[in-house]
Amino acid sequence: MTQQFYVSPEQLMKDRADFARKGIARGRSVMVLSCREGIALVAENPSVSLHKVGEIYDRIAFAAVGKYNEFESLRQAGVRYADVRGYSYNRGDVTARGLASVYAQSLGAVFTADTKPFEVELAVAEVGTTPAQDHLYRLTFDGSIADEKGFVVMGGQADSLSESLRGSWQESMDFPEVIRTAVAALSGGGAGENPDPGARRLSPDLLEIAVLDRDPLSSRGNRRAFRRLPAAEVAAVLGTGED
Repeated sequence: MTQQFYVSPEQLMKDRADFARKGIARGRSVMVLSCREGIALVAENPSVSLHKVGEIYDRIAFAAVGKYNEFESLRQAGVRYADVRGYSYNRGDVTARGLASVYAQSLGAVFTADTKPFEVELAVAEVGTTPAQDHLYRLTFDGSIADEKGFVVMGGQADSLSESLRGSWQESMDFPEVIRTAVAALSGGGAGENPDPGARRLSPDLLEIAVLDRDPLSSRGNRRAFRRLPAAEVAAVLGTGED
């Protein structure tokens, strides 16, 4: 009879956590930023079809880094949860907090019970009537959940990008300002009045940007707040133009 090697629970959890962190760190970064006009979701993503940010419900959006097939399955599950809950009860009963709790339970169960943890990190954003009422939840591979204020940065060099944003992000910014600030940070040139001229250039076709409008009924005549920005609009916001 083959004898199995014993691995302590502490070592097993540590190995799983290290495995997931390495996979997430290899992903390109995603930022979710609250501002005066709503919430902007900015991702470095060269793909035009494999989205890293998306709509969940009327005023709720989803962003993720890591393995696409894993976070896409979670996004789809979140859409089903929101649709069923909104239909069975009331549309107002669908909240980012409830969705984040469901995601936390799913991620925690996979991390503790399955052989391989999900290599993903998620953000769930719900736009409020004022910036103070915005909700940003960050979920890690083990099911941990954090209620963030102002902005969330995931994947890649998340710590250094967060530090860059702390010195440049302001709640009073409008969408073009906060998008330019996020892209400047992603480019590695810093944000603010004196960006690094030697920073790499992120063209619109390397970016995936969407917004949650704070008052979509007034601006677009639609209660759905999520709007994905086309490359031409991103180019106009960044001031790069298109040839």
